Amino acid sequence: MSARSKARKRALDILFQADVRGEDIPVMLAVEAKRAAAEPAREASWLYAREIVDGVIDNRDEIDEQITTYAKDWSLARMPAVDRAVLRIGVWEILFNDAVPPAVAIDEAVELAKEYSTDDSGSFVHGILGRIARTS
Repeated sequence: MSARSKARKRALDILFQADVRGEDIPVMLAVEAKRAAAEPAREASWLYAREIVDGVIDNRDEIDEQITTYAKDWSLARMPAVDRAVLRIGVWEILFNDAVPPAVAIDEAVELAKEYSTDDSGSFVHGILGRIARTS
């Protein structure tokens, strides 16, 4: 698994935990930063995970608006928490990170959804991110 794939997983953990626990994302990010300081061998994945989470925090309104717009008949509240987190990561990479091609962002998000969410989540995430990528 590449460092960026590991970073996406770490970002997913942070966003998911904040959502499920009802914590502010920056609080969960601080907890993870403390843990990361004790794991210098994982610094590469931590740096990109932090970039993702900071990007989601900074652009959350626009990210959530995009998800809501393209998630036909699905509100954010109705989505599984894992799917919400995966979509936020994918949308941030598509719209705000020029270093990641949209196809890569979509593929990585779909793999996370398949691994950590429901059987239908991979196609659900793919559909939403594909529509966002085509219109951005």
